[in-house]
Amino acid sequence: MTNYVDASALAHTSYDSSMKTVQFTQMRYGTKQDYDLLHELERGYVAELPNRILAGLRELDGGLSGYQITRLEHSLQAATRAERDGADTDWIVAALIHDIGDGLAPANHAQMAGAIIQPYVRAEVAWVIKMHGVFQMHYFGKHTGQDPDAREAYREHPWFDSCERFCELWDEVSFDPAYKSLPLEHFEPALREVFSRAPFDPDVIGLTGTGD
Repeated sequence: MTNYVDASALAHTSYDSSMKTVQFTQMRYGTKQDYDLLHELERGYVAELPNRILAGLRELDGGLSGYQITRLEHSLQAATRAERDGADTDWIVAALIHDIGDGLAPANHAQMAGAIIQPYVRAEVAWVIKMHGVFQMHYFGKHTGQDPDAREAYREHPWFDSCERFCELWDEVSFDPAYKSLPLEHFEPALREVFSRAPFDPDVIGLTGTGD
């Protein structure tokens, strides 16, 4: 059997470096030079991640209506409570970004936020952010037709108590227009520190075997 080869995709194996683009139209035909270029450009793009996270948080200021405060203020309240409770940087930043998925993933915002932060914090923190949506139903599920005891499926998980505390102390209480939260600028250095870490550094993320 003859394999079809797209001759047009193979026509050029070099490029003008001033153009800063690869030549392939299918990844299978990329060269080492192509992928070296992409790797170089990706480093700069990844370095801008903290700026994109901050922009995503600011977008929460115009998000879902109906609450007495904005989603950004809710996030700031959660992070402020975490800091005032003496939580470490991983927890504070996690509390800050825990609802960042609301705009693009309203049906599974917790999983989106968990995926965003997972490469940069210890596994326990990432799991809590991923699961906080299920645990939050404990407080409102009976009013919405959802199971308020859905979290019980994870009762034996070693990080169950951590997620329960996260929701009870920092999340479900952070809808108070009278609460004096710290501004986003206060948390910016911590956010930049976390999202500038090497992704999936085993010295940071620690154990991963209980991440399901």
